[in-house]
Amino acid sequence: MKFGIAIRNMGPQSTMPTIKACALAAERLAFDALFVSDHLCIPPDQTEGSEGRYLDVLATLAFLAGATERIRLGISVLVLPYRPAVFSAKLIATIQELSAERMILGVGSGWMRPEFDALGVNFKQRGAITTETLRVISHLFDHEAEPYRGELVSFPAFVFKPRPKRPPIWIGGNGAKAISRVMEFGDGWHPMLRAADMKRIIAQVKSDAAMRGKTNLEIVVRSGFPLDDRARARERLVGYKEAGATYVILDLGRYADSAQFIREAEKFMTEVAIDPS
Repeated sequence: MKFGIAIRNMGPQSTMPTIKACALAAERLAFDALFVSDHLCIPPDQTEGSEGRYLDVLATLAFLAGATERIRLGISVLVLPYRPAVFSAKLIATIQELSAERMILGVGSGWMRPEFDALGVNFKQRGAITTETLRVISHLFDHEAEPYRGELVSFPAFVFKPRPKRPPIWIGGNGAKAISRVMEFGDGWHPMLRAADMKRIIAQVKSDAAMRGKTNLEIVVRSGFPLDDRARARERLVGYKEAGATYVILDLGRYADSAQFIREAEKFMTEVAIDPS
């Protein structure tokens, strides 16, 4: 089992010194990756905890690529319909190139309708846009200069450079369409599941993926842990492993500052994230 950690790119914690200190601590503590979250246009009634302040995830990862050396850089998750497909592919390729191929591309279709309205994106088309964008990204990373013709996006041949190795794609979402994206594009599945349903659903998805040759599908859980109760925290981690999770993203919630982040991240790695078998 691998462990990542979420860093707040929102709210009062999203200052340059705090983000950098948290990232460097995560790297020092040997987390596999750090993760940021995607919002662009927060409506006034959805600002609790963030005050409406969000740093763009791709710009933040570009900054963190220069601030760190080894830790991988992930998004949990990039809302693909928010940005044009070719533009997204170029930004992803740039971060992947400048980070020495440390990026993890978690993706989803989004849920906050006012955000789609502010961006002028059809909310009802978000699933179709997500799938089309994944096809565009795959096409551009697979071909240096070939035309593309899809249902929503088409373009003539152009040179797509830099063209580093495509980052692993983790598909967010629980529905049938999200699962179909896992089967077509996914190197990992990043669902939000109730604990009671996890084992059964994960087993089915892993079985379906194996039939399609995806025998190493990463199963990703993002969760908080009761770090003041080691036994309960360990029990939760063991439960995730027994359900079939292979990757856990630690979410520390609304930590006050980098000092609290570092204390709690270190506690997790030294007291909880040991072999839960």
